[in-house]
Amino acid sequence: MPPVDRHEPGTASWVDIGTEIEPAKQFYGSLFGWGTQDAGPPEQTGGYGFFTKLGNLVAGYGPQMNPGPPAWAVYFAVTDADAVARKVEAAGGTVVVAAMDVMTAGRMGVFQDPGGAFFSVWQPGDHPGAGLLGEAGALSWVELNTRDVEAAKPFYPAVFGWTLESHEGEMTYHEFHLGSESVGGMLSMPPQVPAEVPSHWLAYFGVDEVDSSATRVKDLGGAVVAGPMDFPGGRFAVATDPQGAAFGLLRMA
Repeated sequence: MPPVDRHEPGTASWVDIGTEIEPAKQFYGSLFGWGTQDAGPPEQTGGYGFFTKLGNLVAGYGPQMNPGPPAWAVYFAVTDADAVARKVEAAGGTVVVAAMDVMTAGRMGVFQDPGGAFFSVWQPGDHPGAGLLGEAGALSWVELNTRDVEAAKPFYPAVFGWTLESHEGEMTYHEFHLGSESVGGMLSMPPQVPAEVPSHWLAYFGVDEVDSSATRVKDLGGAVVAGPMDFPGGRFAVATDPQGAAFGLLRMA
């Protein structure tokens, strides 16, 4: 697939992780075949850098700024981060980091939905977002695991213009759409998840083979917390890296 140079507003366009950088480089490099690239001199960037795949930027990394285990942050593309901040507050969410410029790369903001899940937005400047999507070693799906589905149902359509489609079954799965495009999923936090785990957006990365990738996670010191298992669209697993950050592995059918 050709590199992505523009992301539709309201779609997931970037992910990054605040963590211990060197162990993360080793783990994700070995798991996904990612290279790394500094964003610039550390005194200017704070140590931020990029994971790369086939010469494309696919994700970011930086030193951990928050307490607790590291976490992948999901960014949604927007044309006006300040306007989105106003929509977040009007819909009952919280502005955690007000819209701010990241040098000339773009403008970002960090928010919490009414259920407490963090999410970020990216208004692109020089940096459009991930250069690969939906393939092996690249962001392939995002999913809200929440303890308050009912609060999230009106919130995200108000902020991003999404519509919602619910699939009833053994476990109800909700799908967010932007026009005809499926842009993310949502489910109630599974009962086996410990009570201290907050609502969160989970990033899934594409792999060629879920089972062997899950085995590789364990070989590299991580853990597999769900799956591998089939779903109507393919096969997935949920894992944590050696420092505790959760992420998904996904192969679409």
